[in-house]
Amino acid sequence: MEQQFQVGVISSTHGVRGEVKVFPTTDDVKRFKKLKHVLLDTGKEQLPLEVEQVKFFKQFAILKFKGIDNINDIEKYKGKSLLVDRKDAVKLKKDEYFIADMIGMHVFTEDGAEFGTLRDVLETGANDVYIIDTTDEKEVLVPAIKQCILNVDIEEQKMTIHLLEGLV
Repeated sequence: MEQQFQVGVISSTHGVRGEVKVFPTTDDVKRFKKLKHVLLDTGKEQLPLEVEQVKFFKQFAILKFKGIDNINDIEKYKGKSLLVDRKDAVKLKKDEYFIADMIGMHVFTEDGAEFGTLRDVLETGANDVYIIDTTDEKEVLVPAIKQCILNVDIEEQKMTIHLLEGLV
């Protein structure tokens, strides 16, 4: 399982006092209000940063990090990811999973037959849609609804599905 999750990407600087505009890669931009620490992935290393202030502008979070008070200190990190450790991630409700933990999961039909591998998750307005690469090298889209997703076992990396008529 993943030990770190990306919560955003620095898109640009904001002003001259070291603030940055962050494009959130989490489903709830308001989670930044509770965020105290992040790891800045520079590509070579991960720098721990303390979040000093959070504001919101359109779809962006504007963050100010403690000790970074100048545009020149942060500008070089445009396009870099902000990560959180699993222990600092949002708490999941029942039947909720981190997408990063699901990618690559083996998918089986309800009769136990191997169906394929979960390649990606599309986040739509109504419900997520799982993109599954089948064993016969096709792509199948399965809605993440109770009628289709019978069981998800993160530890075993196994998902059991019911294929509704017309999905395949």
